[in-house]
Amino acid sequence: MTNSPRRGRPRAFNDKTDQNTVRALDRAMVLLQTLAQSDGMTLSELAQTEAESPATVYRVLTTLAQHQMVEIDPHGQVWHVGPGAFRAGAAFLRRTNVVERARAPMQALMRATEETANLGIDQQGEVLFLTQVETQRAIRAFFPPGTRSPMHASGIGKALLAWVPTARIDALDNGGGLAQFTDATITTISQLREDLEVTRKRGFALDDEERTLGMRCVAAPVFNAHGEPVAGLSVSGPVFRMPQQSLPEIGALVARYAAEVTEAIGGQPPRND
Repeated sequence: MTNSPRRGRPRAFNDKTDQNTVRALDRAMVLLQTLAQSDGMTLSELAQTEAESPATVYRVLTTLAQHQMVEIDPHGQVWHVGPGAFRAGAAFLRRTNVVERARAPMQALMRATEETANLGIDQQGEVLFLTQVETQRAIRAFFPPGTRSPMHASGIGKALLAWVPTARIDALDNGGGLAQFTDATITTISQLREDLEVTRKRGFALDDEERTLGMRCVAAPVFNAHGEPVAGLSVSGPVFRMPQQSLPEIGALVARYAAEVTEAIGGQPPRND
């Protein structure tokens, strides 16, 4: 008796060579990602950024627009991500109930700290922000859903890394060290290991102006039923509202609400063997 292939997966599913890549679709996805990382771009800006001809880019945009993945502002002739892309992203969020279960704890965390609460996951070696509850204060952190951030310079990233296998941490360095964003950024694996050890002991991670000057982030992990970190909960705000002396108290709050999310999704913290 022969084993039938998995439904929806051809035999060459794991083969990423050119012969199994649809180049036009690949080009469209690159353009969509570029738009998603901007506040809108003109046709000429997109063509220049992607080193493609305006005619080629226009054909791709027109095709995407037919599926509402992109749309154009007719006044400024600026292209934006469309509602179709939002619906596709919403489908991704529905794969797990962590977003829904985290909403109430995030709202409570925002009220307790009066700072913006965030939820993110590890997505292909970066933090992917899924949702946030914004503070109403004038100066605040802003991470719209879909925003990405490097793991080593993110509170959520370090909260997740503190409970993963060593090989996962080593993989962050591709031979050129870790990217530096400010003078406080951790730039070596050895420094990162030391920071993660501190994170495990105190129960929360800290981004102390390591990604953006003037901003701090305190984060704690959310665990699944196997004791694996599957998401990170954090609060972010300016350093003058999150001084050093208040960080232990804020960290305890973040860890408490992250534990609530863990319990709500049927998870449990890892055992300290």
